[in-house]
Amino acid sequence: MAKILIADSLGAAGIGLLEEAGHRVDLLAVEDRPRLAELLPEYDSVIVRSATRMTRELLAAGTRLRVVGRAGIGVDNIDVEAATERGILVVNAPTANSMSATEHTFALLLALTRNVPAADRSMKAEQWDRKSFLGSELHGKTLGLIGCGQIGQRVASRARGFEMQVVAYDPFLSPEIARSLSVEPVELDELVARADVVSFHVPLTDGTRNLLDAERIARLKPGCFVVNCGRGGVLDEQALLEALNDGRVAGAALDVFAQEPPADFALARHERVVATPHIGASTKEAQARIAEETARMVAAALDGSLAVSAVNLPFRGAGTRGEPYLQLAEQLGCLAASWIESAAVDRLQVGLWGIDEELETPVSVAAVRGALTPALGSSVNYVNANAVARERGLEVVRATHSQATDHSLLVEVVASAGEASVAVAGTVHAGGQARVVRLDGMPLEFEPSGLLLILRNRDVPGVIGRFASLLGEAEINIAAIHLARESDDQAIAVLRLDQAPSDAVLEALLALPEVHSADVVAL
Repeated sequence: MAKILIADSLGAAGIGLLEEAGHRVDLLAVEDRPRLAELLPEYDSVIVRSATRMTRELLAAGTRLRVVGRAGIGVDNIDVEAATERGILVVNAPTANSMSATEHTFALLLALTRNVPAADRSMKAEQWDRKSFLGSELHGKTLGLIGCGQIGQRVASRARGFEMQVVAYDPFLSPEIARSLSVEPVELDELVARADVVSFHVPLTDGTRNLLDAERIARLKPGCFVVNCGRGGVLDEQALLEALNDGRVAGAALDVFAQEPPADFALARHERVVATPHIGASTKEAQARIAEETARMVAAALDGSLAVSAVNLPFRGAGTRGEPYLQLAEQLGCLAASWIESAAVDRLQVGLWGIDEELETPVSVAAVRGALTPALGSSVNYVNANAVARERGLEVVRATHSQATDHSLLVEVVASAGEASVAVAGTVHAGGQARVVRLDGMPLEFEPSGLLLILRNRDVPGVIGRFASLLGEAEINIAAIHLARESDDQAIAVLRLDQAPSDAVLEALLALPEVHSADVVAL
């Protein structure tokens, strides 16, 4: 059972899912908010919305934290870099509010172009003024999307229903998706020059901060409209205000701001601005989906699954189908590093044969994690494995091979310590069962689990009996034994034991003239 702290509000459905998964859920009381840093050390996970900022200091205070859940899409209120350094997984709910944000984009755009708020105020003042609210049609206009991810694509699809032309700036937009949506990919400067409506659908990062700066705002098509239902801070609000004042920009519709609430409401008060207080996801349906999706992601992450929407994994979530391959690579890395004495490993080579391209990076990271685990234990995970390897001076080399092997899929990990090295290779059989199939070039198949005694020995008559006699005298049971040899003088025996041998037993084994080395590996 994990302890989870809900620092901001979360729907009852999400809390129920976490409790059904067997976790204890506590809600942060308003009066306890100043004590958040004091309370965090008790919890394995914390779930926040936008009100709580998970700073480097708070993350450091959460000494037990394994998962931070963001009930929503944006994670700019979480110090993701600090979380990564500490091996804390950051998960969010990337799809839950997509529909609500899409619909709010058009709600604001239509309200802006048809002067709905001003006309409504006029009617409430008991005026019947049909001449003051001349609007603009969307039909035939060009919509410029800055960001064409999940929400941007939904906006593009609906814009086609208004018979708009759609151009998009998004370095990650694939040609196939662009064609399927009838979207024309363009560079940002071309978008600025062509669009009648500019709409933002990008996260706030160092690369997107003030993406529409004063220089680009000055080059906007005269009379255009600007809509931002994405994240605050992606446009220069002062420059936009000046462009509204001088008439270059016809109007703006804003749901998000660089500072929330704004310190200065001048932009929101402008007569040609329609503004809402960050309510793009504020629908009953979206809130229920956010609570449930966040809860599922946090619960899965606490269970160790990589089929989650994590923002700080060094690879895209591999899904459940990738987990057998990651487990294999982690076991091989652990086996190789333990066999050569993990503290001394200075180079790790990961060879891949027949692995799907999307799994190559996850499998490599898994091998690194496995190699670091014998020395560092649970402090290293998929989030921080690469960073920890760099800190320790561990060189990691990945090689993808196309030539055939005895197996359609093969992962090989070579661990080196100075001039010494060991190599282990494995595959995944039908049903997802991981198997080692080669040790230092010798064909040898066994399950990479449990307590293993690896012996390098001469292959001479009676040698196995002498191993067994020594272990039997020490009341150590041999659960399984696997043998391979390259020559009479080069053989390997892998014994799965039910009890760990003492130093005295290992010394007795090494005293046998046929034994070159004896190593215990716990997987």
